[in-house]
Amino acid sequence: MKPIPLPRVSIITPSFNQAKFLEQTILSVLEQDYPRIEYIIVDGGSTDGSVDVIKEYEDKLAWWVSEQDKGQTDAINKGFAGAKGEILAWINSDDTYNPHAVGQAVKYLIENPEVAMVYADCNFINETGDVIGKFNSAQTDYRRLREGYIHIPQQTMFFRAKYWKELGPLDPSFYFAMDYDLWTRIASKAPIKYLAGQIWSNFRIHTTSKTNVSDERGWQEMLRVHYRDGGSFFSIIVAKYYLRKIIGPLWKWRIRKPVIGNS
Repeated sequence: MKPIPLPRVSIITPSFNQAKFLEQTILSVLEQDYPRIEYIIVDGGSTDGSVDVIKEYEDKLAWWVSEQDKGQTDAINKGFAGAKGEILAWINSDDTYNPHAVGQAVKYLIENPEVAMVYADCNFINETGDVIGKFNSAQTDYRRLREGYIHIPQQTMFFRAKYWKELGPLDPSFYFAMDYDLWTRIASKAPIKYLAGQIWSNFRIHTTSKTNVSDERGWQEMLRVHYRDGGSFFSIIVAKYYLRKIIGPLWKWRIRKPVIGNS
């Protein structure tokens, strides 16, 4: 019997003026040991040398473009519109994958055809790539997502293209919470699964990252999803929003602290 071919994985990197980190992101994709990766970079018209970095690797890319767009959400939608993979993911231009991440994700999805999306653990890293903390990943589902138990590091998620075709594209009105919105839509249709103990990616924290610059906007957008889907003011996600406004500055300080023995 002829073996069933491995599914193609389409990975999108949206980028804009991240030349400082972009090559590390590109290499983390290209050095994966999974053989069927379609890698697409959608640059928003960078002027900082990013295009020169992309051109160094263009022969290893499915395609790339550098042109003015409407931001990260638009760039991801543009990339997936031209993607041909059965499994989809995106990795931002300041984050990186760890070795074997793609292959481990695909293996799980092949072995568990009922699962729509899989994700794993993620480190926080600083500008120089040092590990400074760990993302609070945990199993969640549609009900818990709606209550604010998110616990999904976007950098680690891989999901089936069939759900993008059914539920996509990303809502262009979201600047920050477009991934949360997509997760709730996917989780409303099929199980999503967390694989504990597998560290698939690194989430870079730096002074210009969206997590630092737009944290408040992100929570406002998540609340918009909550209320849009019938959520109440008297809910956990609303309580978490107000609690985070109090403890948020402390959290940012904590993840910037070097891990003992890793300074």
